[in-house]
Amino acid sequence: MLLGRSSKAFYQTLNSTLAKRPISVTNAINQDYSCKVLVVGGGTGGCAVAAKLSRKLKKNELMVLEPSHDHYYQPLFTLVGAGIEQIEDTRRREKDVLPGNCTWIQDQAAELDLKGNVVRSTKGHNIKFDYLVVATGIIPRYEQIPGLIESLNQPDTGVCSIYAPNYAPGVYRAMQRVNSGNAVFTFPNSPVKCPGAPQKICYLTDDYLRKQGKREKVQVIYNTSLPVIFGVKKYADALWKICKERNIAVNTRTNLVSIDPDAKQATFEKLDTPEEKFTLPFSMLHVTPPMSTAQAISQNKDLTNAAGFVEVNKFTMQHVRFPNVFALGDCSSSPNSKTAAAAAAQTEVVYENLAAVMRGKEMPLTYDGYASCPLITGYDKCILAEFDYDLNPLETFPFSQDKERLSMYLLKKNVIPAIYWTLMMNGHWNGPALFRRIMHFGREK
Repeated sequence: MLLGRSSKAFYQTLNSTLAKRPISVTNAINQDYSCKVLVVGGGTGGCAVAAKLSRKLKKNELMVLEPSHDHYYQPLFTLVGAGIEQIEDTRRREKDVLPGNCTWIQDQAAELDLKGNVVRSTKGHNIKFDYLVVATGIIPRYEQIPGLIESLNQPDTGVCSIYAPNYAPGVYRAMQRVNSGNAVFTFPNSPVKCPGAPQKICYLTDDYLRKQGKREKVQVIYNTSLPVIFGVKKYADALWKICKERNIAVNTRTNLVSIDPDAKQATFEKLDTPEEKFTLPFSMLHVTPPMSTAQAISQNKDLTNAAGFVEVNKFTMQHVRFPNVFALGDCSSSPNSKTAAAAAAQTEVVYENLAAVMRGKEMPLTYDGYASCPLITGYDKCILAEFDYDLNPLETFPFSQDKERLSMYLLKKNVIPAIYWTLMMNGHWNGPALFRRIMHFGREK
């Protein structure tokens, strides 16, 4: 049913339903609050865990601190960049995705005092809490690459990026303008959200150029800071084969350091010999920027590890020093791939373990590092990568998922977004573990 239904009609119906959801919102200045559970961050993980908590707590007991007016389903940004979806298809109002039974403080955390159990906001709010859930994600740092913001904001430079809603639509325009030369795609020397996305847009550009009859005049190059094309060998082998068949050049341990938009040249460093740099001319340059946690998170030494991520036990998602603090999603130190699928799996773990701590009980659940990356390899095909902490495949379907399939593309494009908006944002989706057990006759795969 989902596959045969118009996406726009579905989203119009969904928006109409969500618009009826009541929620308390405050924009006051210098106001003090007190709650049982404070969720900092109203993105994927924050909304999902707040939805679960809202069924057990009163509105004044559950508060969400989030500054944004809009909530984006970021996994669709790749399809926006390929001209398949529109940016409007990825956006909802924040007040419509937060649970009605919570208090939304529309502001940003400036200081998290874990010893005093209080968060101070940029508008001067003091929010006292008994328990804290940190779900602030990670932020693209476009400013860290000289020439990048200037290039993105100039028309016709060929520089583009799917990692921000204001830039993602420009990727398709850059693709359309390419007729010859180099189309270069980068992966930075930092953790990133959805680490498969930089090569997804590379494969989609390759496929687009072939459909337009322009591929023979364009050299497609994927420069990644990583030592491998993908962390899980089973899927990496499949991707290397695709790159070889499609004549996509892959350079590992290669990191973008600056851009000259006027000369249309990008400078890279070889990470194994940092003094070695080289320059590439480009007709199109897709940049995945370095990413990090927000400053209020990364500079809080009580909260984070040396890399600036919230330091949690990777199995329980509880903070290693403050038992009333939990974290999930991209901001946590758990060494899983940073994807929405990982956040979905972590949501139930955080909710159940937090509830147990609140009751003075033992934490019942552990997170196995599950993450999923639907690796779109063209306009009608996708490899569905699923794996755990040990980078072992953890596949849902009863067939090998290292093959390009139309069905997996339709799953990515139509089914998973519907699951996100209707189930996960309402606290009813914890990932596909149950379906995996059913499809593998009760045995984890």
